[in-house]
Amino acid sequence: MTFIQEPTHYLKTVLSDLQGAWSVLREEVVNNFGFENSDKLLFHIDEAMSWESVRNLQKMKTEFIFIRNIALISEADEEILEAIDDVQADLDEALQSLAEGEI
Repeated sequence: MTFIQEPTHYLKTVLSDLQGAWSVLREEVVNNFGFENSDKLLFHIDEAMSWESVRNLQKMKTEFIFIRNIALISEADEEILEAIDDVQADLDEALQSLAEGEI
């Protein structure tokens, strides 16, 4: 019986950066949970991180707009708003890479 070995090197891509930014944002919301609309924010973050959104970055972009608006209206903590800015930077880079055919 042969064993398939796990790769020992991985190519870091803009999508891995994006995934990391979403994870940090989700963690910030969980750590600060209890503010107005925090449950809605978590729902949309989970939607943005779903396979459906990863396969269609335009859907992710739509979810991101909902997330930013909910956070601003709800006066979310500064840490959450900073994490949203980080997601936006990585999402913009991913969308640019997609437009250029890199991903």
